[in-house]
Amino acid sequence: MTADEFREYGRAVVDWLADYWDRVESLPVLAQVEPGQVREQLPARAPEHGEDFYAVLEDMDTIVVPGLTHWQHPSFFAYYPSNTSGPAVLAELLTAGLNVQGMMWQTGPACTELEQHVLDWLAGLLGLSDRFLSTGSGGGVIQDTASSAILVALLAALHRASNGRATRDGVASGRFTVYTSAEGHSACEKAARVAGLGAAALRTVDTRADFSMDPDALRNAMKRDIAAGYTPAMVLATIGTTSTGAIDPVPQIGSVCTEFGAWLHVDAAHAGVAAICPELRWIHHGVNDYADSYATNPHKWLLTTFDCDACYVADRDALIGALSVLPEYLRNQASESHSVVDYRDWGVPLGRRFRALKLWSVIRWYGGEGLRAHIRHHVALGQQFAEWVAGDSRFELMAPHPLSLVCFRLRGPDEVNRQLLEAVNATGRIYLSHTKLRGTYTLRMAIGAISTRDRHVADAWDLLCREAARLLPG
Repeated sequence: MTADEFREYGRAVVDWLADYWDRVESLPVLAQVEPGQVREQLPARAPEHGEDFYAVLEDMDTIVVPGLTHWQHPSFFAYYPSNTSGPAVLAELLTAGLNVQGMMWQTGPACTELEQHVLDWLAGLLGLSDRFLSTGSGGGVIQDTASSAILVALLAALHRASNGRATRDGVASGRFTVYTSAEGHSACEKAARVAGLGAAALRTVDTRADFSMDPDALRNAMKRDIAAGYTPAMVLATIGTTSTGAIDPVPQIGSVCTEFGAWLHVDAAHAGVAAICPELRWIHHGVNDYADSYATNPHKWLLTTFDCDACYVADRDALIGALSVLPEYLRNQASESHSVVDYRDWGVPLGRRFRALKLWSVIRWYGGEGLRAHIRHHVALGQQFAEWVAGDSRFELMAPHPLSLVCFRLRGPDEVNRQLLEAVNATGRIYLSHTKLRGTYTLRMAIGAISTRDRHVADAWDLLCREAARLLPG
């Protein structure tokens, strides 16, 4: 592709995306295809001769878009937000075009230093302390997802808990345990498996009435394990659990971790970015005092294209000690001077994309003021929706709702709630997901799409009420 062809097709792609954003509200939110339907429309074999790029755009319209669930739809209320924005997409284009391999400072000095700097910016916006800044003994790194952040935190925790033996000799050299609440993310179990501990090393801690981790139950679990000869390695506390948005009591959990010498990783994947707003910074209470590592996802609620997890450590030595492998072909003068950061030692992959460009672009375009307005708008919509639920005797709220996630259901059997969810999703007008809270089928309203406005939430409530009336006549 020549430079002139790239210009022509590049303009066409930008136009296509802009048109898509303009029309996405008119599309069914949930994909309206059957399994295998997309593949049936694709040629059985790869083309022998090259095709014009306009043919790709045509197939986007006829094959791909009809087979998508539209996460950028203003009435996408399922799971959690997954925002993108103009500045983030343009920065992704720059990232792809430069195609920097940022494994070490030497292979991309600007890639490394911009990542350090923009994560320090974000730490300041979130109210994180100097412990997590790159100018001290800690620092931030962009992982792909919160799952990877949990894994590298666990590896660092094992390195510290074993005085390096787990890194050198493997986890079989000791018996280690990992703790999270019953509402904690499944990525914690996967991390335990990948790290070689196995799912049997994971301890599921009971929750309190508000679905947050019970610190007393955590302490008792650790006492039992120590008596049985285990070493508590890491506790995963959550700020904004997936099911309910519960916020674990980090100060009390941190105190237990200090008592038993366990690493505290705080997973704030969805909700953490809300701390950009000073009035919501209470969600981080205890993080600055107790957390050994912390992660939040700008790619969920902060307008930054997937994938971008901001992962911070208070002391980088354990992380680097767990993950640093230095073959001869990677040795260089800059690294050996110890005056630079080599991010190859901060994650599992050696290769690294220039992800910082999109977060840098988003923060520069919106500024702190714009980002706070974005979060506050969705929180206000969530509170309004919760008021509507609470004011209708047919419905009930199932969990606290401090931010923009509301868990609710129709009073009555689970089957009616399943039917309600299926009915509203089948319309194509909105998309909600569900969870089970202590065995009870519950609907989730997760507000956070960039284009969601008051009318979209009002329309969703109107649709829910109409379907409820149909299911519960009289």
